[in-house]
Amino acid sequence: MAEYFLFERDGPVATITFNQPERRNCMNRPVMAELDDLVRSVRNDRDIRALIVTGAGSAFSAGADMSAAKGVSDPRERARLFREHNQGVARMVGRIFDQITRLDCHTIAAVNGHAVGGGWALAVAFDFVIAAQEAQFWVPEVELGAAFTGGPALAMAAALGPWRAKEAMVMCRHYTAPELYDLGMIHRVVARAELLDAARRLADDLMKLPRKAATATKHFIDGVFIGPRLY
Repeated sequence: MAEYFLFERDGPVATITFNQPERRNCMNRPVMAELDDLVRSVRNDRDIRALIVTGAGSAFSAGADMSAAKGVSDPRERARLFREHNQGVARMVGRIFDQITRLDCHTIAAVNGHAVGGGWALAVAFDFVIAAQEAQFWVPEVELGAAFTGGPALAMAAALGPWRAKEAMVMCRHYTAPELYDLGMIHRVVARAELLDAARRLADDLMKLPRKAATATKHFIDGVFIGPRLY
């Protein structure tokens, strides 16, 4: 039984929901280990034809769990704690990112709120990203003294181009959902109340396509834009 996520199945459509809204769906090793297991179960179930991932509450995922730094005011100590806690999580995010891009089913990220650090990195793995109007995206790693590299960073750089990628990943700029839509990184922006319905309608449309042809084409595109597998 899932502890940190909700897993729901409606015929051929599976939905995984980050379910720690009081902690803004942050990421730590137990959380990512559970998500890893859930994604593997989806990969092994040939009857699942579409996967939707979303978050409960106000955030899709706030990224690495920084509870250890709560109350720490010294920026150097906060940076040290972030590097210490983020390193293992970043590797796990990279592996799950790789798993998601290898899924044969259609994948949709329904970004309900802030997608920060690993939260944004994870969303980039999906075939389509639908975001609520108020969602925001940023990667704070460099500001916190950690490099932002690996498979997700490659995919983001390919999507944004070198100058925008440096703005996002080196300067840690915050982007709104409409801004990322204009940059081609989001498929659609909708009102939050419509988010899951929009994701399910997209899943229904995708499942009408010839399965083998759609799967082969999406993997070809990922091979071009995501680059080498690092995990």
